[in-house]
Amino acid sequence: MLLKYYLSKETNSAPLAVFRVLFGVMMLLSIIRFCYNGWIDLLYITPKFHFKYFGFSWVQPLGNYTYLLFIISGLAAVFVALGFKYRIAIITFFLTFTYIELIDKTTYLNHYYFISVLSFLLIFLPANARFSLDAYFSKKEYLNIPKWTTDSIKLLLGIVYFYAGLAKLNSDWLFRAMPLKIWLPSKYDLPLIGNTLMQQEWFHYAMSWIGMLYDLTIPFLLLYKRTRKFAFVAVVVFHVFTRILFPIGMFPYIMIVSTLIFFEASFHQNIIQFLNKKIFFRYNKSGIQKTTSLKIYNKTIIGILALFLIIQLALPWRYLCYPGELFWTEQGYRFSWRVMLMEKAGYTTFKIVDGKSKKFFYVDNTDFLTPLQEKQMSFQPDFILEYAHYLGDHFKSQGHKNIEVYAQSYVALNGRLSTVYIDDTIDLYKQKESFKHKNWVIPFNHEIKIKGL
Repeated sequence: MLLKYYLSKETNSAPLAVFRVLFGVMMLLSIIRFCYNGWIDLLYITPKFHFKYFGFSWVQPLGNYTYLLFIISGLAAVFVALGFKYRIAIITFFLTFTYIELIDKTTYLNHYYFISVLSFLLIFLPANARFSLDAYFSKKEYLNIPKWTTDSIKLLLGIVYFYAGLAKLNSDWLFRAMPLKIWLPSKYDLPLIGNTLMQQEWFHYAMSWIGMLYDLTIPFLLLYKRTRKFAFVAVVVFHVFTRILFPIGMFPYIMIVSTLIFFEASFHQNIIQFLNKKIFFRYNKSGIQKTTSLKIYNKTIIGILALFLIIQLALPWRYLCYPGELFWTEQGYRFSWRVMLMEKAGYTTFKIVDGKSKKFFYVDNTDFLTPLQEKQMSFQPDFILEYAHYLGDHFKSQGHKNIEVYAQSYVALNGRLSTVYIDDTIDLYKQKESFKHKNWVIPFNHEIKIKGL
């Protein structure tokens, strides 16, 4: 009964409409920025080899057609912002953007994953019910929509923040101020605070603790009306400051505009009026019929979204299925909102051995990988295994026999001394990628006490 009552509750459609407009605009700017910086060629066309996510080896690079993929994604973002053929536009954006991210996991970032899951969620929401070209041409606009439609976005944002905060409840972040102690010295040249505050050790610890507390509390502060304005100021200050300190692209701005959905409908109605008067067309004079509410009680849609949100809640905990230190093995690390928690660097070389004659030679990684790919490969086990198989297949195609592939790898984590990472007696060419524990990763010889996620 409670569930049925909740699903029947309504809310004003203005917040979702504004969210749609801002989301589309931010995605368009992100794609333009990506093209402007030449990253399409650098990341997707130039590499000879692309690292794949497990189960997605069928996603292949498209060569120069990758530019077309970005153009389609950008046009879809424009249509989403305008609310024109919205359902087709958001599906197209989700598919093209996600396909781009699946081409090479070297480019994995939490905020790219966030955009994919958010755009998937938006497929099922009536974000074009108001202030859209769809409403303009159909001459019908809905003033109210089901409350769960906007609540689902709030819940997703809450998951991102709260889980990021839980992940910071570990001894490296709180009691060693790592990895901020490594990163912040590069910003000592910042005006005002660079050569004063940032060089103080207490500042590193303060940043760590403030970051943890911010992530854990901000969703709840945004939900509560009395603290909402203060919380939004904190959101702006936090994300602008992190954008100054770290090269994290559009993510801070995306999170800032996303949190606007927590504000009252009157705030969003003012935004719509401003856009209509200053930027948009004369929307209000088009003879649109104002319909009171849009009823959505589709059990299939609700079931899909419920399953989707349950997965988002459960997926970050999968690391508990694996032994060993999470930061070291990285089994269950991705797709879990663990944001900027570690500084990990490695040096990994590969030896190709003839299993019968025992003759061997070493591989020059620069012959096959870009600098970014080599950097990411050097300290991530699934990268190392996939690259070992690529090398084995490559040299087999060159006529080599009885191929065995061994890795000599050294990795440093959060300021600790570099140590052996991969068992160099294991033939990686015989190891298969799976969800099983990678027992050829040398166990971590330190302890990071993880109290939270």
